[in-house]
Amino acid sequence: MVDFSQIRSLVVYALVIGVLLICMLGLGAFTGIRRNREHMGRALSTPFESGIIPTGSAHLRLPVQYYLVAMFFVIFDVETAFLFTWAIVVTDVGWIGYSAAVLFIFFLAVSLAYLWRAGGLDWGPLPRRIPQSPTGMEHAS
Repeated sequence: MVDFSQIRSLVVYALVIGVLLICMLGLGAFTGIRRNREHMGRALSTPFESGIIPTGSAHLRLPVQYYLVAMFFVIFDVETAFLFTWAIVVTDVGWIGYSAAVLFIFFLAVSLAYLWRAGGLDWGPLPRRIPQSPTGMEHAS
């Protein structure tokens, strides 16, 4: 059983954080402006971003590459987290852990090669292809 004296500092820390959280939320609710929709006026109903008046619609379409970068980041960030945790216990897991890490890296390399081959990493403009004549020979004029 865990003695209270061992976790006393953790409990005190959690209580202080809880009190601070309640104070911040309470002060925000107490001092905040409360207006319903009809009393907001034009100035309070417009979005404000660092002093710049918004122009155009906020609904813009992002290119697919934006989401691909986000997915690649998550995938390879998780890889890094796994490999760092493996590196901490590398001497304890022995050859079985080493072979599991090598297999993990192999699967990640295969997935990276697949993404590269499928064009998932080609984000620039595509090279222009020159059409060839049906006979394969250019016109001599």
